[in-house]
Amino acid sequence: MTQLPAQPVVHEVNTRVWLREIRRRTGRPAGLGDVPKDAWDEITPHGVDAVWLMGVWERSPQGRGIALWDQSLRIAFAQAVPGIREEEIAGSPYCIRRYEVDTTLGGAEGLAAARAELDGRGIGLLLDYVPNHVAPDSPWVSAHPEYFVRGTADDLRHDPAAYLDTGTAVLARGRDPFFPPWPDVVQLNAFEPALRRATADELTRIGQTCDGVRCDMAMLLMNDIFLRTWGQRAGTPPPDEFWPTVIGGVRERHPGMTFIAEAYWDLEWALQQQGFDFCYDKRLYDRILNEGPEAVRQHLTADEAYQRKLVRFLENHDEPRAAHTLHPAKERAAAIMIATLPGATLWHEGQFTGRRTRLPVFLDRRPDEPIDTELRAFHEKLLAAVHRSGMRTGQWQLLECTGWPDNDSARNVLTWCWAGPAGRFLTAVNLSEHAAQGRIRLPWREPETGSWQLAELLTGARYDRDGDELTGPGLFVDLDPWATHVLALAPDRDAMPSVVTPAG
Repeated sequence: MTQLPAQPVVHEVNTRVWLREIRRRTGRPAGLGDVPKDAWDEITPHGVDAVWLMGVWERSPQGRGIALWDQSLRIAFAQAVPGIREEEIAGSPYCIRRYEVDTTLGGAEGLAAARAELDGRGIGLLLDYVPNHVAPDSPWVSAHPEYFVRGTADDLRHDPAAYLDTGTAVLARGRDPFFPPWPDVVQLNAFEPALRRATADELTRIGQTCDGVRCDMAMLLMNDIFLRTWGQRAGTPPPDEFWPTVIGGVRERHPGMTFIAEAYWDLEWALQQQGFDFCYDKRLYDRILNEGPEAVRQHLTADEAYQRKLVRFLENHDEPRAAHTLHPAKERAAAIMIATLPGATLWHEGQFTGRRTRLPVFLDRRPDEPIDTELRAFHEKLLAAVHRSGMRTGQWQLLECTGWPDNDSARNVLTWCWAGPAGRFLTAVNLSEHAAQGRIRLPWREPETGSWQLAELLTGARYDRDGDELTGPGLFVDLDPWATHVLALAPDRDAMPSVVTPAG
């Protein structure tokens, strides 16, 4: 098992779409065991620590049939990919029949070959797990009805969209507390001890094939959330929570396995306490997209230990593409923020090249879109520079940029620093469409005297500054709209960390 770093950089790949495009490019069959070296190179640029192969498990034929009959889904599919054909609609990767690698992707042998390829590059492999529900044709439905939330004949008669008649039992369809039931899945009972044991066993088996799992909608299995959703139908809440029981059982066999929670509703801290290594930071995503710099700054005042266990992102398969939602200059500024903050970072295949179409996960094909070569070069340089600098192995601290009575533009500048064995580093981001000026006082005592050198990690530019300025009035910054600094600081030129040479 590849041990992921304390704050991994994860690249999410839509497996079926990726393999289809490899087949089209090479003209040869391509399962996971047939991927050429250059294709692995494309999804593992320098600085990536793990690849999340999204959607490798056997999808449900019944679930696919339900999707094909859903006219609202068919309209969404056609809008995303004009001319999409029925054979290019694979069904939802989160309507899982069995946790076996789909034979069209190369089966278990193909996944083993993919893992070996990644392991040889020192890169981990992440896969999906869906704890809340299974497909209606899952073997569990007939073999283990005790695993599910049960209904009655009256429930089925009064609300047929919310229940499934299996012929031997009436089972609830999957849902969360705020939306109608999902028509293509059946609801597991988080309170049932046998289901908890079965989940731990399934994850233990999955842990033999990968280095970690991303758990879909993990908060739905928490006792209070589950009780709120299902009430007395779920039975009496057990004294122990679902996740500590399950994760604890898995880690008896796989102590180094990484667990990532898709988490919402401000439940990240609670899920961290229940055993997850990392939880989605959806709140930061929303604030970067929709709120101002002060809201982002307040978010970043949280304890560093908590932030180190968050997953920062600007897009994933559930969110619109960053190139669609963000102005190009803001997208670059936000990417620099994500890359230099504490925590895991999640990047979505196609994000680096400026894809704008949010693809429904049901589909095997996406539209052709032009590659933004400058954006790809920017992202690859950013990830490589942050990785080579080693900044995120140090201690992180949020700083303040101060202005003057007649100029409060400094309030739009977000700034933080890292200090550790790799050196000292400073990030400053003008998260606004207006120019901003201010001073950033550094927290270190050492620069009080002598000349210090500041090197831009992304451009190679260098500046000389006096130590008493850095710790006294503070480093003066003058940033254009959405402009940034990512600086390495050292007392003399010989001590400067290596920087990325500017392209061109």
